[in-house]
Amino acid sequence: MAKKLGYKRISVLEFGVAKGDGLLNLEYHAQEISKMLDIEIEIYGFDTGEGLPEPQDYRDVPYHWKKGFYKMDVPALKAKLKKAKLVLGNIKETAVDFFEKYNPAPIAAIAYDFDFYSSTTIALKMLEAGEKYYLPRVFCYFDNVVGKEVELYNDYTGERLAINEFNYAHQNMKLGSPYHFLARKVVDPWCHRIWICHFFSHSRYNDFVSKEDQ
Repeated sequence: MAKKLGYKRISVLEFGVAKGDGLLNLEYHAQEISKMLDIEIEIYGFDTGEGLPEPQDYRDVPYHWKKGFYKMDVPALKAKLKKAKLVLGNIKETAVDFFEKYNPAPIAAIAYDFDFYSSTTIALKMLEAGEKYYLPRVFCYFDNVVGKEVELYNDYTGERLAINEFNYAHQNMKLGSPYHFLARKVVDPWCHRIWICHFFSHSRYNDFVSKEDQ
């Protein structure tokens, strides 16, 4: 999409870095994709560095998450990273000045792995920053929306509640499922974790990106 729309630089965000395996994988794949598409890819990883904070209430699923889970070894991770930038601190503070401080290239994809409803809600609010900072359609991965017998995720707690409330609150921005993933002959678990954020009022939302010879 970015290539067809003529973008030269894009950004990818990860909310919830933990030990950093995902961020390191993002670096590897971004390097390969940059070569293929001739597009520069910036990477930003958000984390407290201190592990999960205290769950605020039942919406943060405290029967599954505990304070201190996923604590980061900050010096060790920084030594491994080649280009990704760590944005350390509570999302309540880092979300406020991120765009002013880093001026990221338009964001094309976001991985939400904050686990909690409360922090995911704050991260989703960053989608209101304006079209300068986003492609007209942004791929969003939510890590904790399926789970197993213990988690029993539902639409009234956790990341799913944050998604539903976001959609209810925004008329010109909606998170929707990419149904082509769910129509595959083999549907991998990650297919159920992808949403697309559609920015309907984006000045480039209607730009033609499909095949000319349909």
